[in-house]
Amino acid sequence: MNHADHRSGRAGIRDVAAAAGVSITTVSDALNGKGRLPDATRRHVREVADRLGYRPSAAARTLRTGKSGLIGLTVTTYGDEPFTFTEFAYFAEMARAATSAALARGYALVILPATSRHDVWSNVALDGTVVIDPSDHDPVVTELVRQGLPVVSDGRPAGTLPVTAWVDNDHEAAVLDLLDHLADAGARRIGLLTGTTTDTYTRLSTTAYLNWCERVGQDPVYEAYPAHDPCAGAVAADRLLARPDRPDAVYGLFDPNGTDLLAAARRYGLRVPDDLLIVCCSESTVYATTEPPITTLSLKPRRIGTAVVQLLIDAIEGVGEYNPDSIVMPYELIIRASSGRALVPRSRGPARSIHMQPLRP
Repeated sequence: MNHADHRSGRAGIRDVAAAAGVSITTVSDALNGKGRLPDATRRHVREVADRLGYRPSAAARTLRTGKSGLIGLTVTTYGDEPFTFTEFAYFAEMARAATSAALARGYALVILPATSRHDVWSNVALDGTVVIDPSDHDPVVTELVRQGLPVVSDGRPAGTLPVTAWVDNDHEAAVLDLLDHLADAGARRIGLLTGTTTDTYTRLSTTAYLNWCERVGQDPVYEAYPAHDPCAGAVAADRLLARPDRPDAVYGLFDPNGTDLLAAARRYGLRVPDDLLIVCCSESTVYATTEPPITTLSLKPRRIGTAVVQLLIDAIEGVGEYNPDSIVMPYELIIRASSGRALVPRSRGPARSIHMQPLRP
């Protein structure tokens, strides 16, 4: 153990090498993604380093590798809007998990403003970037890739957007599941609150709804609004319930659609779930305590945050036989009283999960 490590009580690289039964060079290569080591050896060394609490010096690594140890995270879909994405439960959960995953690999996560101005990004020396829900032909992604930085997206990129890898849910299957659930609960005219952007989540979810309507012979009933503006969501919910072809069930793609729909239903004298069934996509815990509690679709942002960071750092370090890849994460439909007139929906395979919460007496 070197003197600095002895004084601080921290494990040094020699301690890791001794405990793992390998050389110091092997430890260095394993922790920095270098050399031609078997994946099993890399994992073993990392496990030993984690157990001993070893953390390499960031300054020393920068001098040795030329890497800053910084990775970025941002949402570019609303880059030109006054949008603070960490105020939304999905993004906050995803960012927290991503931060922890980055630190476990010796990196710091920098949350960058949702802006399309390229000069802002050049002010931070990044080794790579996670981009959430990039839009079609996203200029930030294109510029980052042009600079030679790996980019991993939370969301399947549209067209030929040149991301290194992506992680996403099966949004089509999720929407079909919850629509079938509402139909099983007795809904005959299901409406949709959706967005006006071209990001993959909005596009795939809306398309799945329209395809479902065509399959079951229902005329689509939906309202679209700019999702970065919560006030616009409340107005859209009101418009949807004021229509002459008012739906008897609604799925809202964004927060706070659930509470927007509850408020609009009360204004129009509609009882939930007797007159109107409600489901929204949200990670917020508030929906477990509304009156009535609202059924939510969870996209598992913590698992996604961990996965995107692991893929990004593997790409930065060229770990093992790294190949750009994609990961489809499971989702979970948490059924509560707002749509609880049905039993568990039919199964659609392994990429989903259904959880029933007991209804209030």
